Amino acid sequence: MATVNVRQLDEEVVRRLKLRAAGNNRSLESEVRHILERASEDTVSAKRASFRELATRLRQMTRGRVQTPSERLIRDDRDRGHRV
Repeated sequence: MATVNVRQLDEEVVRRLKLRAAGNNRSLESEVRHILERASEDTVSAKRASFRELATRLRQMTRGRVQTPSERLIRDDRDRGHRV
């Protein structure tokens, strides 16, 4: 494994990275490694991975909530005269 040192990094950037790491239950080092790995991946697969992570977080945030079926929302909207 290689080692990379980043010098003269703004303290505010470090603060935000620490917050991001804490939000993802990772250490600062692990979060920076994750960011660099994602940045070095192929663009399409990186976007897919990012989408999957976002979808997982959204599912966790809305777990247990009653969801209205989309077809009902669309029908209600159309019944009110809205068209796309």
